[in-house]
Amino acid sequence: MRFNLTVTDEDDGKELRDIMRDRLQMSRTMVKKVKLYGTLEVNGEHRRVIDTVSTGDEVFAAYGEEDEKLKSDPLIPILFEDEYIAVVVKPAGIVTHPCHNHLDDSVLTRLSDNTLHPVMRLDRETSGLMVVAKSGYIHNAMINTKIRKKYVATVYGIYEPSCGIIDLPVRRRPNSVMIRETTTPEDPAGKPCITLYRSILENEKDNISLVEFTLLTGRCHQIRVHSTHMGHPLAGDGLYGPNSIDNPCDKFPLSPLLDEKIGRQGLHAYSLTFEHPVSHNEMHFISDIPEDMRRLFPDTSEKVFHELLCKVDGLDAVGSGQES
Repeated sequence: MRFNLTVTDEDDGKELRDIMRDRLQMSRTMVKKVKLYGTLEVNGEHRRVIDTVSTGDEVFAAYGEEDEKLKSDPLIPILFEDEYIAVVVKPAGIVTHPCHNHLDDSVLTRLSDNTLHPVMRLDRETSGLMVVAKSGYIHNAMINTKIRKKYVATVYGIYEPSCGIIDLPVRRRPNSVMIRETTTPEDPAGKPCITLYRSILENEKDNISLVEFTLLTGRCHQIRVHSTHMGHPLAGDGLYGPNSIDNPCDKFPLSPLLDEKIGRQGLHAYSLTFEHPVSHNEMHFISDIPEDMRRLFPDTSEKVFHELLCKVDGLDAVGSGQES
């Protein structure tokens, strides 16, 4: 990892170790590693972490290998990578990080033998864009970064009106570790939960829609719970869908066939915008809808799907990933 920083008036006279912690978001452990094993320079000359700096000084701090590339995996496209972060497309069916049931097969273990830090997590059956930090201090630097995420989902029924706001608290269902449910604003167990939705494609024959969801909060199962509450469960959702044990519904007679056709919950994180933790450039990425979700709309081509996403995301149809 390499960092360059120009000292501002605000940091004039401060010790380098304070600059490293406050401005570069390094942990005390990382500051110690730079001190013992790395490089620390001011204006091209070696300095100690206890040395002070002046306005205009150029600080350079480095530790570890200059560029640790992620491993290539045919199932996990890498849209962007530098020495600090990577933006990847997680496929459905693979967990984000190792857990007791999946110690050896996860997005993180497929991409690196070293420790990676997911800035956000996606459910096993959810696909789409993820940011991965290559170090703990970059992860810490991004914790408070505003990340704008948009999803598309295949849902049963047709939303009326076609766009709107779902503002309902969500809580863990009593006596359940996994299941969430909507509740009233007065319920102390409920957490504020706001989702924007917009219908972008409808298959009236099969009574199914492609809907864009934008999260203003980040609760567990937020989209799935909110959309189910609105009467539009996600296709293939084994926990909240019409064919689930806990939320059965006979409103959608074609749902058994369509659930089998998609084979997983139809949810894809398609748009991601955030500030790079080091360069502070705005980063924006878009990921096309996977084939298993597209097959629920057999009359719509892959090209049209791509153009639809670019249109609703406010982009021109210019490819599957870009930095701005």
